[in-house]
Amino acid sequence: MSDKSSAAFFRAEGVLISRGVVHAATWMAAQRAGLRERAFRFGQAALAAPVFGLLGQNDRSLGNRIAHLAYREMTSDRIDVLAEEYVEDMLEDHVLDSGVELVKKSRAAGHRVVVISEGISEIMERAVEKYFRGVDELCCNHLEYKDHKATGKLLEPVIGGYEGGRWVQAYAAEHGIDLSRSVAYAGHGPDLLLLSAVGQPCVVNPDHTLRKAAKEADWPVVDYTA
Repeated sequence: MSDKSSAAFFRAEGVLISRGVVHAATWMAAQRAGLRERAFRFGQAALAAPVFGLLGQNDRSLGNRIAHLAYREMTSDRIDVLAEEYVEDMLEDHVLDSGVELVKKSRAAGHRVVVISEGISEIMERAVEKYFRGVDELCCNHLEYKDHKATGKLLEPVIGGYEGGRWVQAYAAEHGIDLSRSVAYAGHGPDLLLLSAVGQPCVVNPDHTLRKAAKEADWPVVDYTA
């Protein structure tokens, strides 16, 4: 028997939270000062929605890059303030109770709990601390800043594409995780490699691509909305 520990990997979007990065980016853009700037950045964030529609079941990296252009020229202080407001006022009703219970059960089972999210650190660090106690590690996107202002770019690696499987392999090697004894919960097509990397994959609220793959692989599928 392996003397390594096990982990439970959770994709935040769709498993723990029902709202994604497009909603967060458009809301943040709508809070900008100045009607013209607000309208322009709101439009940039909104452009990401059809990209997610086209690529959401495949590689979502492009959609993430477009959505986060809305943060360009916003100061780090302003983003911090808005992120706190967003978590307090906009996310509470969109935290999935069934996801919270899965985190608790994974913790009770002795797994190291790891959350993987397309969201930015300013939002997700606050969300995890407030709603998902017992999380050991958060892997999420990070905005690039220059002179305390967001450039509109994300630092590499951009979370949301097919890098999830590679990231999990590297994470397991670094932290002594036995992936054969580990579990993963996810619901998007790009999460296929993440799920394939562990011994106990579980598909949650899946899109069409992942539902089909789960059926072919005989993986358990869980559907819930709250």
